[in-house]
Amino acid sequence: MDITEIGLFRIAEKRLAWADERQRVLARNVANADTPGYRPQDVQPFAKMLAQGTGEGVSPVQTNPMHLAGTVAQAANGADRMAKPDAKAPDGNAVSLQDQLAKVAETDHMQEFVLNLYHSYIGMFGTAIGKG
Repeated sequence: MDITEIGLFRIAEKRLAWADERQRVLARNVANADTPGYRPQDVQPFAKMLAQGTGEGVSPVQTNPMHLAGTVAQAANGADRMAKPDAKAPDGNAVSLQDQLAKVAETDHMQEFVLNLYHSYIGMFGTAIGKG
């Protein structure tokens, strides 16, 4: 059995790839903090990317009639990658290092969470098949 065929692991892989791309975009923003006229960019939210990407959108499933039906909130951000800056420097640069570094930290924490979840599930699968 190929572990990548399990939905949870496939989504975790996509989330990690999304986080990798976001870190690359944020690093480019930080590197261009002194570039005149540079406007920071960001990737679209993961939920929107997942729903658009492969048609495998994740939606909550009501598995028991006693459970509440789930909803999927639509991402408020548009498809463009341009962030809406609060202010610009006199040279037209709109990069706020504080905002960019906060986004880097947020993405790093999310990436660490997904990796921990991934490793926990690998451990549970190993225990279930007697290899743990």
